[in-house]
Amino acid sequence: MTEKFWTKRDIRAFVDEHKFQSVEHIQSTLKDMFKDVLEEALKAELDTQLDYARYDQNKATKNSRNGYGKKTVHTEYGDMEIQVPRDRLGEFNPVVIKKNQTNVTGIEDQVVALYAKGVSTRDIQDHLQNLYGIEVSPTLISNITNKIVPLIKEWQSRPLQPVYAVVFLDAIHFKVKQDGAIVNKATYMVIGVDLDGNKDVLGIWIGENESAKFWLSVLNELKNRGVQDILLVCVDNLTGFSQAISASFPKTDIQKCIIHQIRSSTRYVSYKDLKRVTADLKPIYKAPTEEAARAELDRFEEEWGTKYPLLVKSWRQNWEELSTFFAYPPELRKLIYTTNMIEGYHRQLRKVTKGKSIFPTDESLLKMLYLATMDVLRKWTGRVQNWGQILLQLTVFYPERVQVR
Repeated sequence: MTEKFWTKRDIRAFVDEHKFQSVEHIQSTLKDMFKDVLEEALKAELDTQLDYARYDQNKATKNSRNGYGKKTVHTEYGDMEIQVPRDRLGEFNPVVIKKNQTNVTGIEDQVVALYAKGVSTRDIQDHLQNLYGIEVSPTLISNITNKIVPLIKEWQSRPLQPVYAVVFLDAIHFKVKQDGAIVNKATYMVIGVDLDGNKDVLGIWIGENESAKFWLSVLNELKNRGVQDILLVCVDNLTGFSQAISASFPKTDIQKCIIHQIRSSTRYVSYKDLKRVTADLKPIYKAPTEEAARAELDRFEEEWGTKYPLLVKSWRQNWEELSTFFAYPPELRKLIYTTNMIEGYHRQLRKVTKGKSIFPTDESLLKMLYLATMDVLRKWTGRVQNWGQILLQLTVFYPERVQVR
């Protein structure tokens, strides 16, 4: 418990003594007090370190006080110049305000917190100016947020679990300045569900375009960070994706996202038919078994095959990886037959980035996505729903690859 130094009587006496006439008067007085407290705290630190009273001739150290130096610090009351005591040997290293510290407001934490919420640089400047009367430049804001770059690198290279039950792979696109032009960049996201049913974002990568070749490099990086096996991978319908996964994790089962399949296969359906077509597709992926689903696909082809042959062809060509989920129980089907989990994560990122139409660099984009991801991870506290039942099923499907602890 924090000790309370001022009683209500002390505060009343303080108010009576100063006869405040305005909020500005109060702030000015508190500013002066804050300055005095800082300086006295620094003096007390030096006294403790030297371990002898001022003017004491019987001191046990060769060091001694050596006047004061001036230092300007940013505080919640604005900028102020303070007197910092010095010692002759230069050994004094204060804790209250460290040697190279010029900010004592917690403003750096505020800048990072605002940046994580997608607040623009201009709005961060206005916020700090209005609240504290402190002017900060875009360069200073960038320098403050740059302090998280080593944290990103550490997070991005951290060791991972040896086995993941389900991994979701998807990309989200942003506009980034590059060489004087505005380029669409694919940001690759990987979410993993481990054998304990816990979700985690395994990494974020920024590339030129979404491609199977880049995904292969991502998957190889996961292997280098300790991932030995993935039971199921859920992906969209990107060409070459399955080959990239098989090249890195040959035993992994692949489930293509049903929602992506519906979107891509109905691109050329007439608007007047779209509602009926999507309704007629539903019995296919809602069927209880793969055999029943094939029968529904045959029925769908009889109805729409002549008018939309490319739609039917797309479902038949992708059937092997669209139908993977039929082998599993309802609890696991619900988890894997769409990429809802990673799309929900993307929605959280979009909330943060929607105010930023163009990012000046890849690094600025990565910083914002990392901070937003940390916020998402703090909310992912529970296991996947019905994980106990899912895990039991996985031990049956993969007896040699799933070890129940």
